Amino acid sequence: MAKQMNSFILVVLLLILFFDSSISIPMTYNVVRLGAKPDGITDSSKAFLDAWTKACGLTEAATIYVPEGRFLLGKTEFEGGCKNNNITIRIDGTLVAPADYNLIGDADYWLVFHLVDGVSISGGTLDGQGARLWTCKRTGKSCPMGGTTLKFMNSNNSGIYGLSLINSQMFHIVIYKCDNVNLQRVTISAPWDSPNTDGIHVGFSSNVTITNSYIGTGDDCVSIGPGTNNLWVEGVACGPGHGISIGSLGKEEDESGVRNVTVKNVNFTGTDNGVRIKTWAKPSSGFVSDILFQNATMNNVKNPVIIDQNYCDHKEKCPDQVSGIKISNVTYQDIIGTSATEVGVKFNCSWQNPCSGITLEDLNLTYKNQPAKALCSHVDGCTRGFVLPDSCFGN
Repeated sequence: MAKQMNSFILVVLLLILFFDSSISIPMTYNVVRLGAKPDGITDSSKAFLDAWTKACGLTEAATIYVPEGRFLLGKTEFEGGCKNNNITIRIDGTLVAPADYNLIGDADYWLVFHLVDGVSISGGTLDGQGARLWTCKRTGKSCPMGGTTLKFMNSNNSGIYGLSLINSQMFHIVIYKCDNVNLQRVTISAPWDSPNTDGIHVGFSSNVTITNSYIGTGDDCVSIGPGTNNLWVEGVACGPGHGISIGSLGKEEDESGVRNVTVKNVNFTGTDNGVRIKTWAKPSSGFVSDILFQNATMNNVKNPVIIDQNYCDHKEKCPDQVSGIKISNVTYQDIIGTSATEVGVKFNCSWQNPCSGITLEDLNLTYKNQPAKALCSHVDGCTRGFVLPDSCFGN
């Protein structure tokens, strides 16, 4: 009787699947079946692009599957204009960049998704193999800049979930000219002395979220560039690295601003900075407005809270002018922990465009078990609740 009942249920389910067109199983393309070799030596770029072409040409959901193993890819562009706006790339293995950094070192990227809509990447690891290029840069020799590991460009409604990235030549992830991109449970790792290996960079993009991620690099854990609007960063652990930074801004005279950024529930461990805004000391039409840094914990951080409007990443040829970036309506709320230096709060603002509307609410920053200090220059603001170090507004 039980066997007859089970058979009946199976037949009913099959009939439902057959007649209900709203229930469909995504078409899956396994890159190994298309010729990819999981040996880390054979270039598998063609197989990945073949899988992409097939998925892109469908009008319904599709999955590109990367099984376990190491897959060598050269510079690869996944171009949009697809019929499909529901493509998932599920990775169980590792994608590996060429060991010879010259093969992608002069390119803007290693892997890029351009003009795509509704693409998500889940799981797996991207290995940029950047160590040899970093060594070249440290010697002072003429070296290529290096390629970003993963770039989404002019793309919308996409996501990155549970992906690990290690040892990028330069930036690990760049979100550029995109809308509605969601990054969750991303892990990024590179040594503290690896140059220009920012974790996630967002620029000229709107409605981007970065949540529940761990980032340790040789540069900014999250960097926020011009033209960024409606960015939400939450639940990020940063270290090593240079902190979470808005900027650098103002390198160009005609530049878009940054507006409506929330950074909350974040932890910094042993980083150069905590929450930072940095601008070049030169004329610019850009701005920073409506920013909230909330519930941040500092663990031995050199500059826990900092605005630097005289930023320069070179020891020589730094502009000796005045920052044109207007910084306003920035709130620092529930910032606690330890500073690795005596100064826990530093606002070095432009005399021509003073920082305004700066709010400190419930801060408790210490240095060697003593209250940290605050330094202010050309800044106007207010305090609420318990604030340590004491406010230097008006100084």
